[in-house]
Amino acid sequence: QVQLVESGGGLVQAGGSLRLSCAASGRSFSSYAMAWFRQVSGKEREFVAVNWSGGSSYHADSVKGRFTISRDNAKNTVYLQMNSLKPEDTAVYYCAADLNGSNWSARRLTEYDYWGQGTQVTVSS
Repeated sequence: QVQLVESGGGLVQAGGSLRLSCAASGRSFSSYAMAWFRQVSGKEREFVAVNWSGGSSYHADSVKGRFTISRDNAKNTVYLQMNSLKPEDTAVYYCAADLNGSNWSARRLTEYDYWGQGTQVTVSS
């Protein structure tokens, strides 16, 4: 079964950058859809970005132009490059895997089979 481990979170000033990584176990990483979600205490987990197995990506309106999802299949790793960070980006960020690499409802939590433990991102003003 798939295990996901996020890293790269931390404290950064507004306007700064962070790069999150999610390392996945397993032999079929290239066939998975990989996504990033984020969650603030008391709120529902929110979709951030998805990278499908075919290589296409989609980003939530709130992060378009600032965040970029990418993957390195040789390293079984998905990344989230976060630029121009804002205080409202503060959240726990989770990576998720859908073993069906071409899901059509990428923004729904229920589409994903596996989740990482989360990594905290805090953006100060």
